[in-house]
Amino acid sequence: MKPWIAAFLFAMLVTSSGFFELTAAIQCGPKCEVRCSKASAKENCLKYCGICCTKCQCVPSGTYGNKDECPCYRDMKNSKGNPKCP
Repeated sequence: MKPWIAAFLFAMLVTSSGFFELTAAIQCGPKCEVRCSKASAKENCLKYCGICCTKCQCVPSGTYGNKDECPCYRDMKNSKGNPKCP
C-alpha cells in the first residue's frame, strides 16, 4: 500500500465521528466507574453516567455531588424533569 493511501485512510478514521465517540467512551468508562462505585444500582448508574458523559464530555469528581464542575451534566433532565445524570 502506498504511504499516501495509508495516510488518507488514517485521516478519514481520525475525522470520523465514530472515532470521537469511541474516544469519548474510553475516557468516560473509568470516570463513570469512579462516579458509580458506591451506587446501589450500579448498572443503571453506569448506563446514565455513560450517556451523560458522552454528551457532555465530562463527569463530576467523586461519587456524589460536585455537579457544578460540569454544568451540562448537572442540567440534563429526564422526561419527568428529574436529574438524568448520577
